[in-house]
Amino acid sequence: MSSSNKFTYERLDKNNAVLLVVDHQVGLFQLVRDFGPEEFRNNIIAHAALGKVFGLPTVLTTSAETGPNGPLPKEIVAMHPKAPFIKRGGEVNAWDNKDFRDAVRATGKKQVIIAGIVTDVCTAFLAMSLVQEGYTVYANADASGCQSTRIAQDANDRMRAAGVHVLSGFAVACELMRDWRNTPGAKEMLPFFDKYMPSYGYLARGHVAAIDRGQVQPGETE
Repeated sequence: MSSSNKFTYERLDKNNAVLLVVDHQVGLFQLVRDFGPEEFRNNIIAHAALGKVFGLPTVLTTSAETGPNGPLPKEIVAMHPKAPFIKRGGEVNAWDNKDFRDAVRATGKKQVIIAGIVTDVCTAFLAMSLVQEGYTVYANADASGCQSTRIAQDANDRMRAAGVHVLSGFAVACELMRDWRNTPGAKEMLPFFDKYMPSYGYLARGHVAAIDRGQVQPGETE
């Protein structure tokens, strides 16, 4: 590989990141077909909760919420009562709204964590606009949903081609944390994972149960 193509790993930095909640509206939720409704509801609330647990500046936005798109879930609004909340009149791409641009720029952060409904429009249009503006963009694929898996794959391919980092919610959380000994670290993140990622939460529960009152069963060591 030539030096001109050398990869540079820009790691997510909790001190330089802003979290965007884009059009996670209750009407648009009904368009999501690449996740089951229970899983996706959990994923979008977990996305919003990343801002809270890591103390990230967070910006909320909706598009035409008095129409069929509907409002943001009340859990997300309650989680960020002091966050800028930009209720766009009709701009499809949130970056076309001056109040939204001003809110993002006012954070002073250069890395943007984004998720929205739908992936191919609300997430992708904004993500590519942010890259064009010079931001490093990380799209949380678990908290962006659309009408089919194929559409999601095409949208993610398009974003990657534009320089957007597309990754899971677990990867976003772990890269922000970096070390279980940090703060937020194990003390804060194990309860977070227990609530929003039950598979990892039960791994931890099984471990503590084994330590507290477990015993090796015949044949286990074999």
